[in-house]
Amino acid sequence: MRRELKRDAGVVGLILASLGGIVGSGWLFGPLNAAKSAGPASLIAWAIGGFAILLLALVYAELTTTFPRAGAVIALPKLSHGKLLATVMSWVVLLGYLTSAPAEAAAVVTYTNNFYHGLVLPDGMLSLSGFLAAVALLAGFAAINTLAIRLVLRINGFVTLWKLAIPALTVVALLLARFRPTNFVAHGFAPHGLAGIFSAVATSGVVYAYTGFRQAVELAGESRHPKRDLPIAIIGSVMIGFLLYAALQLAFIGVLPSRALAQGWDGLEFAGMSGPFAGLAALLGMNWLAVLLYIDAAVSPAGTGIIAYTSTPRLLYAAGREGLARGPLARLSRAGVPIIGVLLSFALGTVFLLPLPSWRAIIKVVSTAALLSYGMASVSLITLRRTMPVSRYQRPFLLPFGTPIAGLAFIVSNFIIVWTGAHTANVVMLYVLVAAAVYTAARWATHAGFACLDAANAWWLAPYFAGLWILANLGPKNLTHGNGMLSNAELSLALVLFSLAILTVAARTGLPDPAEAKTSVAGSEAASSAEAGAHSLPDRPPQEQRES
Repeated sequence: MRRELKRDAGVVGLILASLGGIVGSGWLFGPLNAAKSAGPASLIAWAIGGFAILLLALVYAELTTTFPRAGAVIALPKLSHGKLLATVMSWVVLLGYLTSAPAEAAAVVTYTNNFYHGLVLPDGMLSLSGFLAAVALLAGFAAINTLAIRLVLRINGFVTLWKLAIPALTVVALLLARFRPTNFVAHGFAPHGLAGIFSAVATSGVVYAYTGFRQAVELAGESRHPKRDLPIAIIGSVMIGFLLYAALQLAFIGVLPSRALAQGWDGLEFAGMSGPFAGLAALLGMNWLAVLLYIDAAVSPAGTGIIAYTSTPRLLYAAGREGLARGPLARLSRAGVPIIGVLLSFALGTVFLLPLPSWRAIIKVVSTAALLSYGMASVSLITLRRTMPVSRYQRPFLLPFGTPIAGLAFIVSNFIIVWTGAHTANVVMLYVLVAAAVYTAARWATHAGFACLDAANAWWLAPYFAGLWILANLGPKNLTHGNGMLSNAELSLALVLFSLAILTVAARTGLPDPAEAKTSVAGSEAASSAEAGAHSLPDRPPQEQRES
């Protein structure tokens, strides 16, 4: 008998799962890095990042309620364009997911270095002892995720309540202790102009922090009431996350002592800066808050690492379940957990920690991979609205102005991907090329062939990836660290035109008859009808209930 994922996740658990991903190491380091890049205009960076992710969240709200499947980030491209697109995107998604937990482990170790020296080198990289400590943390994340999803979400719920309470307390305590309005203008509100703001969005941890909203998306297959709960969880978690991060950035800028800004925002420096909020609390004489923050520096990233190891195995499970990978990936334990995925996530996460042994180096790759995969949701929504018109196929949650919103989300995603810089684009492109080579060799070796991969529906991926890589390397030196052939304005125009062209081609090359998507909708509607009928039974006379 084939085991199935258990639908034990309610709306509160889903919201807390997403918030558990959003409120992690991002709040500990993001405001500092954003302030150094954009000064007080970092507040605008958080607004831009929140707007971009909210657009994507709206797109996912329609798709995941219509097709509530585990591993939705790769299952949705398969429904709209077939196996090849889903396979390639599974590599990209896997890159982002496998590096998320190592980023959180690196954050815990970095903060710990403030009082247990030797874990981090002067250049911010992990030492050998720091690397081993991070690996031990990854092992702990994996062990917790061998428990049933109900228990994991319950543990995450308690951790997330702590994670929300401590940042909120930090904002209130810092603002009451001291607030210097002159900090917002003393060295210029936007000392590096738009380039600094855009760089802060992509490389300071802004987008990385928000990408945690995907946890509810990945748990769609385990939601008790996906049509009702998923839109609330996805959109609500992004909105709460934006309000919290904007308040943290405001407090961070407002309480900085004037001497910390003596060299301007580029040279921002104060005692304990490697643990920025704890360092500020200590400077203000609030040792009680500093102690809480050092405790939270272990709890918040660890909580996010745990929930990251909840999503990654389900991505691998989806790859096996959707027929994109061979082997035992779709095997579940007695607790209903994709146990092979948990073990593989730990092993590969440890491998990725080797070439990216610092928090900021990891989050650039995570952000790029996440946005590449999330952008595919826009492609899927526009394509499925064409091949499965809303007049014939109902959506439990129909996004108003869905096509233009999805198009805007795709464009904004591409902008942020390019803003992460040429170096990150080079790393991600090399990874994709290596993954493609390994995959091709494996299919040839096993005589699997390529005829069943729906290549005609996904050929546009090659010019899409290549175009983003070229634009990042041609971009201005002060933004993408490219060769400077394109100015900011020229890069922006090229990105808009390129994104529209790719989106148009991609939407027109989708599966002309998405039979699996149609079957999924029919099955979802039947399940909803059965659920509604079951809920109505108590209102009928006992005799009728027995007869039915």
